[in-house]
Amino acid sequence: MTGDREGPAERAVSARRASTETAISLYWQAGFFRSTILPRHGKSMKMRAPVALFLLAFLPLLCAAQGRTVTVLTLEGPIDPISARYVQRGLDQAARDGAVLAVIRIDTPGGLSLSMDQIVAKMLASPVPVAVYVWPQGARAASAGVFVAMAAQIAAMAPGTHIGAAHPVTSGGGDIQGTMGEKVLNDTLAKLKSLAQLRHRNVAWADQAVRRSMSLTESEALARGIVDLEASDLEDLLQKADGRTVDTPHGTMVLHTAGALERPFAMSFIDRFLGFLVNPDIAYILLIIGMFGIIFELSHPGLVAPGIAGGIALLLSFISFGSLPTNMGGILFIVLAIVLFILDIKLPTHGVLTAGGIISFVLGSFLLFPPWRAPQLPSMPDVRVSPITIAVMTVLIAAFFIFIVSKGLLAQRRRPTFGTESLPGARGIAITEIAPEGQVHSMGEQWSARSVEGPIHAGENVEVVGREGLRLLVRRSPPGQGGSS
Repeated sequence: MTGDREGPAERAVSARRASTETAISLYWQAGFFRSTILPRHGKSMKMRAPVALFLLAFLPLLCAAQGRTVTVLTLEGPIDPISARYVQRGLDQAARDGAVLAVIRIDTPGGLSLSMDQIVAKMLASPVPVAVYVWPQGARAASAGVFVAMAAQIAAMAPGTHIGAAHPVTSGGGDIQGTMGEKVLNDTLAKLKSLAQLRHRNVAWADQAVRRSMSLTESEALARGIVDLEASDLEDLLQKADGRTVDTPHGTMVLHTAGALERPFAMSFIDRFLGFLVNPDIAYILLIIGMFGIIFELSHPGLVAPGIAGGIALLLSFISFGSLPTNMGGILFIVLAIVLFILDIKLPTHGVLTAGGIISFVLGSFLLFPPWRAPQLPSMPDVRVSPITIAVMTVLIAAFFIFIVSKGLLAQRRRPTFGTESLPGARGIAITEIAPEGQVHSMGEQWSARSVEGPIHAGENVEVVGREGLRLLVRRSPPGQGGSS
């Protein structure tokens, strides 16, 4: 240690000293020492002196135990930017608290290379020693989780857990072919072997974990020197880690974890919310909602609510896509589909554009997270939109636009019910004799009319068959059909 930089050991001592001073100050303010150690009567002095000496003897021990804290983080699910941010914040908090150890309870199938590198880098630079604990029973530290475990000063596993399978694959789970596959394999291998050498663990197994995707149970990993401890629970881990010597960026230190206070570090609300967003299905649905919200606002200016909701949903979807291996081509296909749907409403294409929009929408949905994306080191677990989600959204959107287009076609075919275009087929009554011209009453108005089928007597029912300027062309109504004025 050089200069004025204070290491974790010094911070722990400072924390214990501060706890002792705080406790003495509180006891003094409460009158404990004035009434126990400094009584005013000799008889009381003889009775209380042994109690005071007992408390004075054990007070530093109690305060020292109070000053030793262990920060406990829980890393579950895929390793992504949200979990990387959570671990970084947790280790920073452990350093601020002067914790003697930071424990990361892990259960992960793997994750993104960049997020994994951020976690490993933070662990290697942390002034507080880190223990990675594969927990609970049935948990695993696979793929990227192997790197996180290897980077820790203490690696421990609970009964019924396993570790391994660090072979690099694509984001869809396939093998990486060609020269790129060889480069990725060598890079991954060198990274894991360097971590194993740094922490004095089994380098040969690190090679097999990458080349052959080898996995081990907790007992096998302990026997082969992959992990340091097998612990049934966190308390057991702290007991077994007590007294161990570990290397930190500030030098070697001895762990004093037995009886230390466990201090959980939970994800913030923002982290949990962002973790909820980093889901292919959620990102996909938010994108669709956002697009339709903007479309409704543009087609009905002044509604405000659809525009606000659509804008928020669209921005949230972009946040989601930014944390996922997204293909911009898929997003463009979906945008094209929406444009085709809208154009089919505006143009008389009789559903052709809607059919094209459905095809484009389905293609875009499947291409959002394609399996041939650039490889991750190791890969993110299968990232794709659920086929059920795609089917539901496609049916809903297609049904909506087919309904709109069909209503538009019916409206085009329906006979007008107002204006001069609605006159053909209308019924009326002859006011005067029409031979061949006269007056009729139809649709609530009086019109000049000319008969196209011979003279029509006053009072007879007529039917409008056409129009010449402002003059109606009429004929007698067919038998059985009345007139309407």
